[in-house]
Amino acid sequence: MVRVVFLHPDLGIGGAERLVVDAAVALKSRGCDVQIWTAHYDPTHCFSETLETDLPVVCVGDWLPRSVFGYLYALCAYLRMIYVAFYLVFLSGVCYDVVICDQVSACIPVLRLSRHRKKVLFYCHFPDKLLTQRKSTLKKVYRAPIDLLEERTTGMADMILVNSRFTAGVFRENFHSLSEVQTDVLYPSLNTSTFDQPMEIQSLEGLLPEGTSCLFLSLNRYERKKNLELALTALAALRSCLPVNHCAGIHLVVAGGYDERVTENVQHYTELKALAEQLQLEDCVTFLRSPSDSMKVALLRGSAAVLYTPSREHFGIVPVEAMYCCCPVIAVNSGGPLESVVDGETGFLCEPTAQAFSQAMEKLVMDPVLRRKMGQAGRKRVQDKFSLQAFSDQLHGYILQLSK
Repeated sequence: MVRVVFLHPDLGIGGAERLVVDAAVALKSRGCDVQIWTAHYDPTHCFSETLETDLPVVCVGDWLPRSVFGYLYALCAYLRMIYVAFYLVFLSGVCYDVVICDQVSACIPVLRLSRHRKKVLFYCHFPDKLLTQRKSTLKKVYRAPIDLLEERTTGMADMILVNSRFTAGVFRENFHSLSEVQTDVLYPSLNTSTFDQPMEIQSLEGLLPEGTSCLFLSLNRYERKKNLELALTALAALRSCLPVNHCAGIHLVVAGGYDERVTENVQHYTELKALAEQLQLEDCVTFLRSPSDSMKVALLRGSAAVLYTPSREHFGIVPVEAMYCCCPVIAVNSGGPLESVVDGETGFLCEPTAQAFSQAMEKLVMDPVLRRKMGQAGRKRVQDKFSLQAFSDQLHGYILQLSK
């Protein structure tokens, strides 16, 4: 039996966390002994699989600060993960064969200090150095050593996987010293059992206004880089060009991960509510924070389309989830959606403008047959290309290769 430990900074609710949990479940189903180690875990704010007794989650180092007076988030994240790795290697007594880590590579040198050298697999969602802006000289000076550390420590992994061909290209372009390092693509899968297993699907009655006939859904964390404003401005543009009798039944739900501990989540939620009021959309937009799995499934099944608004998103699991639920996707024509969504077949790939998104939305509002056709094509695409079986086979093969 191969013993695998996952290291992840914060096991909350998000695309990266979804992948870690799915990967752990996949390896568990293949007979591996699996644990997840993290610096933060809240049983009231997590994916349901982590509550199962046969998928242990170990949380250490949550006493370390997430920031210093609202600053130095990256440095604190690195220190927290280094502490988790140190605890695993020197204090836990846990025996393992392979460690899989993602997001933060700074822990890899500590893992290599193990007396009995174990293999490390690093899964790169996207270079961290590209996820923050450097508008001031002070920020540039602060990030320079962190960026260098990220590149050097990433290169210390025994194997590097990326989540899309797009990310593989960005990896080579930005980590110059690693441009010759092999990076295999492992697409995130969809654990369809989450959507197929018998569950009491929550009713949307009471959530939506009476008379709602066409629902659009934005499903993303409350973060500014997700460009959620585009969903609101697109809805406003759509309402301005449709006949009044069609506008009455159109509604938008903005739903996504929300954590009170994260200042940006709190601030951006308030900003979006203010924008909806400014655009006079208060009566046709509903905001949800951290919806349950059953609510998410109900929304996906009941929506005319998902509006996926981030630009240059490294992959994005939401379009895959939507397609599996027979829900067309309207996404920005860059990054991961270029590999998951087929333009004109399973949805639309658009420029990140309100006009482009509203035109795609209008097509689906006016043509229910097109909605059904795209939905069916989307489900088939997920079954063919993003199944958990294919993901499990590929990941398990990498683990066996490393554990030899």
